[in-house]
Amino acid sequence: MARRRVAVILGGRSSEHEVSVTSARNIMAALDPERWEALPIGITKQGAWLSIAQTAELLAAGKRAIPDGGSPLLTSPALADLASCVVAFPIVHGTFGEDGTLQGFLEMADIPYAGAGVTASAIGMDKALMKALFVEAGIPVAKYGVIRSWEYADAQNVVLYAEREVGYPCFVKPSNGGSSVGVSKARSREDLPAAFAAAFAHDDKILVERAIGGREVEVSVLGNERPEASIVGEIAPDRDFYDYDSKYDASSTTTLHIPARIPAQTAERVRELAVRMYQAMGCEGYARVDFFVVSDREVIANEVNTIPGFTSISMYPKLWEASGLAYAPLLSRILDLAFERHERRSKQ
Repeated sequence: MARRRVAVILGGRSSEHEVSVTSARNIMAALDPERWEALPIGITKQGAWLSIAQTAELLAAGKRAIPDGGSPLLTSPALADLASCVVAFPIVHGTFGEDGTLQGFLEMADIPYAGAGVTASAIGMDKALMKALFVEAGIPVAKYGVIRSWEYADAQNVVLYAEREVGYPCFVKPSNGGSSVGVSKARSREDLPAAFAAAFAHDDKILVERAIGGREVEVSVLGNERPEASIVGEIAPDRDFYDYDSKYDASSTTTLHIPARIPAQTAERVRELAVRMYQAMGCEGYARVDFFVVSDREVIANEVNTIPGFTSISMYPKLWEASGLAYAPLLSRILDLAFERHERRSKQ
């Protein structure tokens, strides 16, 4: 059987650019070479696209990021390179990669692609929309409020709103974003101005969310019409909360517990809710679903990450490996799901 050409799209404009490059390296190294020919297409932090040859040269040189250069997409040789592939594996995190824009482009180009579609990607990127959807679906979430940048012109009323609707301690975070970038924990009124400034630096819409004291657990979900959940894993962060450095800094001492240290009945509840959240958003392909567990019994939904990391320390592949699905077969399954979805939609 001839190998199928896979465009692994990496980099991008977000603060998680380097994480994307690392994930892409791992994916390319792990894809079954008898089934797939993995070809990298890089996007710079400025949004320019590089050809397969240019990107491969940078990765071979050990670059951790895609440097300046390349061309706008419509004039880049990357466009023809992408058209020469039969499927895409976008591993671009954050804005212009995980928010439905890249997925929409691939839809218009009629290229099968791994992961969530346009709508689910957009909802997954916008935490305010995601929380509202979960509330509508009867899925338990922490108390939260949504604040727009122009509302913050009346700072006193915004502070009073946050205290009335959410209280302390609370997290202040951009509605659109990932990997805890721009997220702060506020323990009192004095902490709010700096927390609002940090969040508004990344988005015009922010969330104020009640801090939940409990275990942080995650589930990997895989599938299209009939998704399945992995075993439950637990994050034990090495600091006050699971921020960007705790996730990706080489000096981090954050511990992953697989399986999570929770009762079996609670773990089953987490897995059930993970599938419900995945389906409520209309996810397909794969996603990681995050929760808080309070007193080993109460389960509170946090969020769905539609393009989780695939680094050596990332929870998504680790949970499937612990569930009996190794890295290479997992990647093949994700690509097979991309073809299955594309074929189903082409008949509609």
